Amino acid sequence: MEIRWGIFLIIAGAAIVTFIPRVVPLMVLSRIELPEWGMRWLNYVPISVMAALISQEVLVHDGKFSSITDNVQLLAAIPTFLIAIKTRSLLVTVLSGVTFFMLFRWVIS
Repeated sequence: MEIRWGIFLIIAGAAIVTFIPRVVPLMVLSRIELPEWGMRWLNYVPISVMAALISQEVLVHDGKFSSITDNVQLLAAIPTFLIAIKTRSLLVTVLSGVTFFMLFRWVIS
């Protein structure tokens, strides 16, 4: 198998570009003591990112906002969200979301 240096350099460059934004903040923040308000603020970052990703997938259908009647994802997201609040378990939330999505697709189609 022949190694093509152009492809190798692209893969190495992509690895470096992916590595730097993850490691540099970790190295810098590990040496600094953040204030309490900064730590509280950082606790909201993962849930905010997840909410932004999920809301775009669930609420926007074919480039426009969709109603609950023609959107299976939105219909399945409502009970899944309630289960996530009640259980606070990622495994239970994912399994219930997949189950509700399959159930609603089967019932509606």
